[in-house]
Amino acid sequence: MAIGEKRSCVLSVAVESPMDYLVICLASLAVSGLTLFSGFRLGTVLAPVMAVFFPVETAVAMTAVVHFANNLLKLAMFRRAASLQVVLRFGIPALLASLAGAWLLVRISDMQPLLRYFLLGRQLEVAPVKLLVGLLIAIFAVLEFRPGKGSKPYPPSSLPLGGVLSGFFGGLSGNQGAFRSAFLLGAGLDKEAFIATGVVLACLVDASRLTVYAAMAGSVMISGNLGLVVTATLSAFLGVFIGARVLKKVTIKTVRLLVGSLLLGLAAALCLGLV
Repeated sequence: MAIGEKRSCVLSVAVESPMDYLVICLASLAVSGLTLFSGFRLGTVLAPVMAVFFPVETAVAMTAVVHFANNLLKLAMFRRAASLQVVLRFGIPALLASLAGAWLLVRISDMQPLLRYFLLGRQLEVAPVKLLVGLLIAIFAVLEFRPGKGSKPYPPSSLPLGGVLSGFFGGLSGNQGAFRSAFLLGAGLDKEAFIATGVVLACLVDASRLTVYAAMAGSVMISGNLGLVVTATLSAFLGVFIGARVLKKVTIKTVRLLVGSLLLGLAAALCLGLV
């Protein structure tokens, strides 16, 4: 079987069970609401949830669509406050690096498993793409808990470096927000400009990596699950609406601890080939 044929077979998995469909949409709703308070980003949390039901590369691509749509909504609201200078200095390197990260994700999805083993009568495989994405998810989850997070912002001169890091890891695993926020904090932006500039940059990375996913893997990544993508996107919108009203009673520390623990658990499952 040719590489292209293999990729199409792997990526065209579709959810058929109504229960799985419901779980993904509820997860999108809950994750979208929780990220308002936890410090974690939608893509960071939703991608590993999607990976329970889909191959990792498909999960990242589908999450990118939901993430992109969510950011387009924010872009319509905040775009006028964005800093053009920061967008250019950070965004151009991020866009180019995201192409490289997305290319690498699709390429390693074709690699053979590193390890096969049996557990409770099941044969499990540790695939390179699952191991890599699982490790990245775990690293970004731990970074969110580090003491003094954000207390030492990077200088404005490091914006291109931040763009490269944010774009590359955004294309590879969907985790772009942590680096983006860390480097934008030192750019001297006010609150409105910080939010708007971050949204513009996120849209640039999402658009570029989705182009690579589509070009290298065809439309099979989401073609069989278009309805699910649309519903998950609408669920994410609803999650923001509900989260802003319901979760005010929950402490940020509690939510971050819960989300971080779930992320680490899912990361371990990916690395061990359990999902």
